[in-house]
Amino acid sequence: MSDVYGTARPGLRSALGSRLAARARRRRHERFRQLTGAGPGTRILDVGCGTLGLRALEPDLDITGVDVVDRPEYPGPFVRADATERLPFDDDAFDLVYSSSVVEHIAPGRREAFAREIKRVSRGWWVQTPAFSFPVEPHALLPFAHWLPPALRRPYWRLGVAGAWEDVRLLRRAEMARLFGEPIAERVGPLTKSWISVRRPGA
Repeated sequence: MSDVYGTARPGLRSALGSRLAARARRRRHERFRQLTGAGPGTRILDVGCGTLGLRALEPDLDITGVDVVDRPEYPGPFVRADATERLPFDDDAFDLVYSSSVVEHIAPGRREAFAREIKRVSRGWWVQTPAFSFPVEPHALLPFAHWLPPALRRPYWRLGVAGAWEDVRLLRRAEMARLFGEPIAERVGPLTKSWISVRRPGA
């Protein structure tokens, strides 16, 4: 499994964040199989795949990676494309689109286009994103950072593990519901850690 914080600034927070993230991803992936029914015959498009993406957990599935930058190290079929524009695939070319912790990096004004393309190229989807309501910003591992306006968040960001500044805008439940359908809450105790919207292919 790839390390979520493998490129973060080294230290106790990054090490702890890596362990907790790996545990959460394993639990989440059990739900992925259960809720989507994905298996050997499922054609999957991993949008925002990074260097490995879903292949870290499912190396034997039929997965095509998509990212906005070249990923020459990606171990499988790969297309460089921007999912907020038209993807180079026919309607319903895939059974399932998988997108993990991607939509929060897209400017709010481009998220409708992102959602439309996911729905156009696939018959189902699994979209996960960190929840705005959770008190720790998951990229920088800073308390309350995402609740601050950008003018205050930017200098505070330097104290986190993420390094270079990025204006990440986390999503609330209502936005996920509007874009992808009513989401499932992934919880840590009583708190919602992330949102997952799922449409099972053929549902």
